[in-house]
Amino acid sequence: MRLHSKLVVLLCLSFLALVPACAQTLRVAAAADLQYAMGDLAKQFEKHEGIKVLASFGSSGNFRSQIENGAPFDLFFSADAQYPKQLVDGGFAERDTFTVYAHGHLVLWARPEENLDVRTNGMEALKDPRVRKIAVANPELAPYGRAAVSALQKAGLYETVKPKLIYGENISQAAQFAQSGNAQVGLLALSLTFAESMKNGQTWEVPPNLYPVIEQAAVVIHSSANKKDAKLFLDFVKGSDGQAILAKYGLSSAGGGLTK
Repeated sequence: MRLHSKLVVLLCLSFLALVPACAQTLRVAAAADLQYAMGDLAKQFEKHEGIKVLASFGSSGNFRSQIENGAPFDLFFSADAQYPKQLVDGGFAERDTFTVYAHGHLVLWARPEENLDVRTNGMEALKDPRVRKIAVANPELAPYGRAAVSALQKAGLYETVKPKLIYGENISQAAQFAQSGNAQVGLLALSLTFAESMKNGQTWEVPPNLYPVIEQAAVVIHSSANKKDAKLFLDFVKGSDGQAILAKYGLSSAGGGLTK
């Protein structure tokens, strides 16, 4: 009986010892354009605070639906401010944590072997007969997809190139299409072109007047058991160190809360 009691106590103590470790890991749903920036943010935050950040990447629209259906995330970093706002309005996220953390930028990108010279030709490169496929993110799920469609429309090219568009579920998948050669060119997030695998490509930044501002926002999830640490990470991203990391990946500084 005593042995059994000791075992129970040891098991309880072991369990309690694990609880703080679990609480020291933040689960983050992150827009696909943050695939590389988030790694640096997480590394620096853990170095400063000793708290791990475990990020999952995907389309902002899909993450909003997952969170509404109970996905166990502590934070949501969206590439579109509308999705966090919708979560706040639905009671799934903390209103006072809503933060616009950056503005994203759209670029035209092509592998050097495509010989399209997008740096010089810009959107005109899409008229080249060698361009058979153009990779974009799904505009129904990803703000970069909507930005791409808008840019093509304002440039007067949308109807011409529409049959050539191939859609990634998110902007990261669209970038993979362009990298692999499944598309000759992609309308992508500038932040993804800082990856080593994409640095040798040709990049042309799409004029910002051709598409709506890509306002990227984050929010702490209402069901999170780690709200204190989640807010700490959000403060880090909003601060000078976090903003410097985002700037390194071509994400412009921005800031703002949600008015009540």
